Amino acid sequence: MKIDRLYEKVGGSQTIKAIVENFYDRVLADPSLAPFFPQADMQALRAKQVMFINMLMGSSRTYGGGNLAAAHAGAREQGLNDEHFDALLGHFEAAFNELGVAEDYTREMMGLLETSRSAVLGR
Repeated sequence: MKIDRLYEKVGGSQTIKAIVENFYDRVLADPSLAPFFPQADMQALRAKQVMFINMLMGSSRTYGGGNLAAAHAGAREQGLNDEHFDALLGHFEAAFNELGVAEDYTREMMGLLETSRSAVLGR
């Protein structure tokens, strides 16, 4: 098993938690995205996002947040589309950059996040 997983390269759990906090602060301040979270349990959502990012980055922790397509069905009914997904990716990238994640790792992570587009958008 490869020891130098992306998860470990970026600093593990603490860094990922900080990225997710920064990401959701940005998302909730974005007028095009905030309406998708009017009554969301943000503590639970942040915890699920940390699990998801951990899993994407190669942590041994598994994602227990459910099916991505089903989890985003309500947002799709509200009009969630590629433009919104691009904005979400932009906020993730900004969070990685603000927290000092190396450019190579940020680029790798952005590619991994992109793989969830079809499921999130129900394709």
